[in-house]
This record gives sequence, structure tokens and C-alpha cells, in this order.
Amino acid sequence: MLLNTSIQTSSPLQHLPLSSLFFHSPTTIGFRHPIGIRAGIGRTNSIKCSISQVHSYGTLDYERRPPLKWSSLYRRISFMDNPELGSSSVLNQWEEEGRKLTKWELCRVVKELRKYRRYKLALEVYEWMSDQGDRFRLSSSDSAIQLDLISKVHGISTAEDYFSGLPKALKDKRAYGALLNAYAQAQMREKAEYMMEEMKSRGYTVHSLPFNVMMTLYMNLREFEKVNSIIAEMVEKNVALDLYSYNILLSCCGAMGSMEEMEEVFTRMTLDGTVNPNWTTYSTMATMYMKMGQFEKAEDCLKKLESRITGRDRIPFHYLLSLYSSIGKKEEIYRVWDIYKSSFPSIQNLGYHAMIASLIRLDDIQGAETIYEEWLLVKTSCDPRIFNLLMGWYIKEGLVDKAESFLNQVIEVGKPNSSTWEILAEGHISQNRISEALSCMKEATSAEGAKNWRPKPTNVSAFFSLCEGKGDMTSREGLMDVLRQVGWLEDEAYMSEVNSSDREGVALKLSVENSRIDANDADLLLNRLQ
Repeated sequence: MLLNTSIQTSSPLQHLPLSSLFFHSPTTIGFRHPIGIRAGIGRTNSIKCSISQVHSYGTLDYERRPPLKWSSLYRRISFMDNPELGSSSVLNQWEEEGRKLTKWELCRVVKELRKYRRYKLALEVYEWMSDQGDRFRLSSSDSAIQLDLISKVHGISTAEDYFSGLPKALKDKRAYGALLNAYAQAQMREKAEYMMEEMKSRGYTVHSLPFNVMMTLYMNLREFEKVNSIIAEMVEKNVALDLYSYNILLSCCGAMGSMEEMEEVFTRMTLDGTVNPNWTTYSTMATMYMKMGQFEKAEDCLKKLESRITGRDRIPFHYLLSLYSSIGKKEEIYRVWDIYKSSFPSIQNLGYHAMIASLIRLDDIQGAETIYEEWLLVKTSCDPRIFNLLMGWYIKEGLVDKAESFLNQVIEVGKPNSSTWEILAEGHISQNRISEALSCMKEATSAEGAKNWRPKPTNVSAFFSLCEGKGDMTSREGLMDVLRQVGWLEDEAYMSEVNSSDREGVALKLSVENSRIDANDADLLLNRLQ
């Protein structure tokens, strides 16, 4: 187990404004090692930085060959009828059919699986390669990718064990960078800081990537002043800022509400000469302008974002749809959707999800239902998240019976997941239907995704309060059994959230019904929740 040590660094420059750290002279700020950091878009336009996959560290050093049949193999793994059999079953069958697999093909499949967050299947491909003895030469690049996948599938502790067991020859800057990245994504600040110091002592921090990882961590922890400190260190050590360093700085300035500094950073970026703003730059700036209420400037950034879309990248369209919905531009959403559909022979589930989510955000339920019907006709696989978007809107609007009818239709064309059932349960709770809500929660325990299902503490709390108000302790115990079955009843942190939600609900009720509850009754009610 690695040391859990917090390393504190300081610099005489760290307390200066972000822009002043590098505006005082045209230092050698250039582009190196892209890692893809973006500002995530949600209903509340919250800031969320993310670090790209580890292979952007320069870890794809496997043999370059002309495109082969990797896409067919990828589809067979991705859409297998029984994912529990794992990737190895597909790979074994593939070779039994007389087709010998190469490392290039396998690594290309892994890359695609990681792209769509099919981490377990991707890890199983590497495990299959490892089981083949000396047939495939696995490099330090492969070890770094495996470490990244292990952290996502099995958790940090298992990733640490894997790292500790690596041969010295494979434990290079890639492996260290992968573990640093894993710590950052898990928001384990002290371990990330310790690993960063280890990398410095080994000479692994001569480029921007590890600094970008740490800045991303601090952004996600909303410790914006730490970003200032890292920029100061990069300037002092003459480590060139790359495109994504600038994008993080833009996010940081915007998060602190400093439009002037954000624009100064952007100006310096455009004057750099080796760094060109890309679509993620304009996506970040549009998000920050929206947070500041500068909607005209935000829309101008979206136009520039659209002009930067190149190649076969679908993701920028998803951001455009979401961002236009955030500023209420429904006509622009439909315009971008038309361009999106004309740019690709088919639209994948993520595209339909982005479009339907954008329309629902604007309460254009008729438009969302139309796009949903279109998706049903062209889908290659069912994505419960798309069902859930419509289910969620129906419940929010109090249309519980319509949501129930919709779920029956869903069952005919696909498989609802645990969240689908919980959404319906939430509707039943809102209408005081205890037995129906409990039935839905029980269905969730055996639905798709049940292993990773985390019932919302607010729903659990509301159900408990409803049961107690009705004196239905049998149903309350029934939900306790559900929580026990999915492993959350013994989770102290989770149950603390449930109890906290319960206390908040009681406090609100007390404030509303103050004239009908005397002090002694209130104390007894609150003490029950301690």
C-alpha cells in the first residue's frame, strides 16, 4: 500500500493573479502531450474537469498496421448477448473460427471500448492477452493502460497492488502517470500529491501532463488557489503550458467569476503561436460566460465552437446541443441536430441521448417524444438512459400514470434498468402510494445495472417518512431489506445521507406546521432521527 502523505508546496508567485503569472513576458509556452480536459455541462452548468484516457500519455506504442477486421471484433464484444461471459469468450471463439488475432487489432479494440467507457470489457481483453504467455509482448504503455482500467473496474486499492507488482522495467513515467491520474479521478488529494512528488524526484515532470492532472484535481475539489500555485511552479521550472493547461486556466478564471482574467488568458493563448484554441476551448468559455450571465458572448463562443468541428468527432455536437439548451435556443438545437444527422451515416445512442436531454431541459416534451420514436426505429441496441429521460420528465410533471404506461412500452422494446424502476418509485412516493413504490424498488434490485445501483438517499428518506406517517412499519422494513440486498444498509456514509435528508424534511415540515406542533412534540420528532 502506498503512503498516504500530503505534500505541501508553495511558491512566491502562487498568490499572484493567474494571468500575471505568465503575461509578464512571452515565455516559452507551447503545445505538448494533449490530454483532453473539458468542462462538463449539466442542468446547472456545474464545472467538472475530466482527464482523458491514459493512452494520451503516449502509451499507444503498439505496431502500426493497416486497418484490419478490428471493428467487427469490437462489435461482437460490445454487443454480446451475455456480457457476463466476458471478452475472453468472444476472443476464443474468434480464433476457433480460424482468425488469428494480432496485438494491433486487440489494442485497437481496447481503445474503442475505452472510448465508450466499456472498461470491464477492455480490461478483459488485456487479461486474455496476458493469459497467452509470451505470445504478446506487453510494454510499459500496456501496463499503464491496464492500471487505468483496473482502477476504474476494481478500485484504487487493486490498482495500487498492480502497480506495486510491476517489474522495474515496466514501472516508468507511464505507470506513475496512470496511478497519479487514478488518484486524481478518485479525488484522493493526499495520495495524488505524494505521487506527484515521487514523479518529480524521478524526473518525470518535465512536461505539462502531470501538472494538468493536478490542476484538474484541484478544479474538481474547487480549490482554485491551488491552480495558481501549480501555474507558478510551471513558470518557474520553464514547463510549457499546452492547450489543455490553458483550458484549465480558462475554467479556473471563470469559476472564480473573473471574466477579465479569463479573457486575458484567452488572448495570451491566441498569441502563443504554438497553441491553437480548439472546440473544447470555446465550449469552456461558453459555459463560463453563461455562469456570468453573458449570454451574447456565450452564443458567440458556440458559433466559434461549431466552426472548429473537424473530422468524424461526434462529441462536439453533444456539447453544442446541451449548451444551446442551457441558453434556451431551441431553434439552434434543431439546426445543430440536422447538421449532426447529415454529417454521419447514423447517429449513435449518445447522440439521441444528448438531443432528447436538451429538448427535455426546455420542456419540449413533444419534440423529445418525436426524437425518441425516431430512435426506436434506428437503434442498434437499447439504452435505458434514454428511457429514463422521458420517465423523469413525466414524474417531475406529476404524470405518474403516464410514466407507468410508458414503462410498460419500454419493457416491450428493451430492458429498463434499476434507475428506471426507481424513477417510477419516486413518482409513487410523491402520490403516497407505498405498496407501488416498494414494488418498484424491489424490481430495481434485479434489473440491469443493479450491481452498481445506489438508491437516492432523498427517495429512501421520503419513503421512510411516508411509512412512518401512515404507520406502515412492514413496508418500511421491506425497503430496509432492499437496501440490505444491494449492500447499502451497512454503509454508514450512505445511511448518514439518508438520515440527513430525513432531518431536513422534518425540519421543513416543522416550519410549515409550526402552529400545529408544540415544542415537546417537535423535540420528540427530531430526537427520533438522531
